[in-house]
Amino acid sequence: MKADDVPPQLIGTWKLVTNTLVEIPSGVRTDLMGANPIGFINYGKDGRMMILQVSQGRKKPAAGAPTAAEAEALFRSFLGYAGTYTVSGNKITHHVELSWNETWTGTDQVRIYKFDDNRVTLSTEASPDPIHGKMSVRELVWQKVE
Repeated sequence: MKADDVPPQLIGTWKLVTNTLVEIPSGVRTDLMGANPIGFINYGKDGRMMILQVSQGRKKPAAGAPTAAEAEALFRSFLGYAGTYTVSGNKITHHVELSWNETWTGTDQVRIYKFDDNRVTLSTEASPDPIHGKMSVRELVWQKVE
């Protein structure tokens, strides 16, 4: 990847503002990780990226180690992966090297990006969402961490 291919404003750390799931074909909009999701995405000058997201209100396990039900709830309220990225036109492709969900490891995750001042919206192409499996487009709005 040539550094010239990457918009300079993309480089750095971004904090998640919203993560909206738009169901296909109904158009129903849902806050995928709750009204106040927590997350960060980082794009490095070296062509590497990483993302972590959690739902609001995650509950700590009652004991030190989670029960099976607690572990499932924690898994379903988390999303994370890392790898390299490339930019082509208005698309960023995340080349996933490791993931919270092994079905994503080794895949390419394509995002359509659009800048608006100190925010960037990353939208998926139509596909099943990784939490519930609903056919949808996910729109994530990120704000630049200064």
